[in-house]
Amino acid sequence: MKILVFTEGTVLMHALAKGVSREERVRQSQDIITRFKVTSGSVRDFKNYIPVGNAVEKLNSWKQQGAEIIYLTSRKIKSEIETIKKILSKNNFPDFKNLYFRKQGEKYKNVAEKLLPDVFVEDDCESIGGEKEMVFNYLEAKEEWGKEVNEEYVERFKDLAKDLHEPS
Repeated sequence: MKILVFTEGTVLMHALAKGVSREERVRQSQDIITRFKVTSGSVRDFKNYIPVGNAVEKLNSWKQQGAEIIYLTSRKIKSEIETIKKILSKNNFPDFKNLYFRKQGEKYKNVAEKLLPDVFVEDDCESIGGEKEMVFNYLEAKEEWGKEVNEEYVERFKDLAKDLHEPS
């Protein structure tokens, strides 16, 4: 079983989000997005990202059950992609080397359609526009993949481990 997991907002969050409510995390994210400013621990400070809740434990549980974990980052600049990979490694995310990103002209759905996951895990995109921004809604080829694709989503910055069931 192949599980595609979005990184930022789903299993990783900015350091200033630690210890505050999910609503405050979303507010922080919305605020910093409009300012495009990098401050220590902020949404744009990728090198200090931390896991959301018990995401590492949940993904390791799925890995132990035989799942292949693949990740999709929102980053497109090589140095930022490498930073996200280092964060995944440092925090013991399983299969951290399986990090994918969008290339020039690609949309998230293009990458997802190439990867053909069995399960697709993303957050609700609340801080960037909500459901209309969720990738699963735009996967045109999902019916043509020859298999059922299960979508799982969590509220942005909410603990993945508490919200998702075991893959079947």
